[in-house]
Amino acid sequence: MRVLVLQHIACEHLGIFRDFMAEDGIEWRAVELDEGEPIPELDGYDVLVSMGGPMDVWQKDEHPWIESELAAIREWVEQSRRPFLGFCLGHQLLAEALGGEVGPAAQPEIGVMPVRLTDAGCASPFLKGIPDKFRCLQWHSAEVIRPPPGAEVLISSPACAVNAMSWAGCAFSIQFHVELTPSTVSEWGEIPEYAGALEAALGTGALARLDAAAAADMPSFAALSRILYRNFMDAVRSNRTSS
Repeated sequence: MRVLVLQHIACEHLGIFRDFMAEDGIEWRAVELDEGEPIPELDGYDVLVSMGGPMDVWQKDEHPWIESELAAIREWVEQSRRPFLGFCLGHQLLAEALGGEVGPAAQPEIGVMPVRLTDAGCASPFLKGIPDKFRCLQWHSAEVIRPPPGAEVLISSPACAVNAMSWAGCAFSIQFHVELTPSTVSEWGEIPEYAGALEAALGTGALARLDAAAAADMPSFAALSRILYRNFMDAVRSNRTSS
């Protein structure tokens, strides 16, 4: 199995998912779009993953590669129905590529916060073994305002109705962060856009408080991540068998 990872800033990488893939002997390649690396031919890959980033989907003039990524996601998911996983910005890019709407969040979500599975989420194989309600790390000021036609909303929160979704049983995306490692919060705090949003939402000294809160919940974050990874890989194998 070969996985292509589309990255938008170096510090937003596969994180703990690198460990899971190493355990399974899965080969992955990261392409740093923000540094000018082109998206390669997709035919040689089995899974497409889109990571987070400080930019927004509507900033196409500042980041011309966004159009290329949207086209690649559309080809991969809508035309080929192949396995896709999106995190944060990748979640929003999936929605945009398939005809949904993304915009500034009415209430940015930043911090360790609760989310809840929807009825569709409770029935989804992607969330098998996941509690109906759990805490996760949020760090976003944009959101999916309207999911694309045919999408199922799997997870919601009071501030963000579309915290996770699926499309056609092959594409899955998550607004919050499940790729965390113990160093994630401190690394992201070095990004000016993230640091600014964090201070605006939580006040002076927010980075240290968020780092401590994430560290306290890190074991449960890691357990959740492993379950989601296994469920996604089951969907990938099912897709390969049926295609």
